[in-house]
Amino acid sequence: MIEQDTIRLLRECDAGIKMGVSGIDDVINYVKSHGFKRKLSDCRSEHMKLSHEIESELHRYEDRGKSPNPLVRGMSKMKTEMKMAMTGGDKTVADLMTDGCNMGVKSLNKYLNKYEAASEVSKDITKRLINLEEKLAVDIRGYL
Repeated sequence: MIEQDTIRLLRECDAGIKMGVSGIDDVINYVKSHGFKRKLSDCRSEHMKLSHEIESELHRYEDRGKSPNPLVRGMSKMKTEMKMAMTGGDKTVADLMTDGCNMGVKSLNKYLNKYEAASEVSKDITKRLINLEEKLAVDIRGYL
């Protein structure tokens, strides 16, 4: 049970990171503020570091990880493109990113509770990812 929960939790983190990174990639070129762009870039870098840790852990279990649901990813991209075309600007990007962070925090906490038998290493990675998402949401409030 520990191994199954560990793999499942790591897979969800893997998909969440991929979703977060692609979300940042979708909006970063729209950002005007150098400070805001730097916050997004730094957060993306931290996500990539965690991604490498997750890949390493999954490799130990001979698992390839998980990609985000293509339908969810497509809907997110479409929402971003529509909002940016309609209103654009740093406020819109901050709003989109805050929504994404909040959804990520909610999902990751749900999976942390669901896969309670997961290893402490995988739980720690999940908690660090949650903290990254929460921190970005707080850091970009000034752009809302």
